[in-house]
Amino acid sequence: MTHLPRRTFLKSTLATAVLVATGGTGLLATRRALAAEWPKNAFDAKKLEDAIHALFGTSQMSPSASVKLKAPTQAENSAQVQIQVNAEMPNVESIAVFIEKNPSPLVASAHFNGAEGYFSARMKMAQTSDVYAVVKSGGKLYFTKQNVKVTVGGCGG
Repeated sequence: MTHLPRRTFLKSTLATAVLVATGGTGLLATRRALAAEWPKNAFDAKKLEDAIHALFGTSQMSPSASVKLKAPTQAENSAQVQIQVNAEMPNVESIAVFIEKNPSPLVASAHFNGAEGYFSARMKMAQTSDVYAVVKSGGKLYFTKQNVKVTVGGCGG
């Protein structure tokens, strides 16, 4: 007969008690309940305007100097193009990034609730294209765009 060390027994008992207590309060929600709804139609769209409309319910946007997009003018590695979007406006609800000439223009979408309007990611580009940063703020859409040149092998030629 083996004996369970007292310290191990106490840790296991305490961990079980904490899990039972938090589970009963609803703090441990299912993964499905925490996940946002997947915008399948927006990711399946093949044209920029269709993807924007599928994601936001409209494609009417206004250019804005308050939306800042930082992306390289020439991508050294088209598989990992670093971008940053900063929305310098109040009530930012979401930020989405689109690449006009990608097979699926929608690259990413982030939703905010009381957070600063900042988004950073690496994206893959199929070819030289305009990159759009679209921000939803106060129920309206604002955008900025920048052309990113993709070179074969990132050689600059």
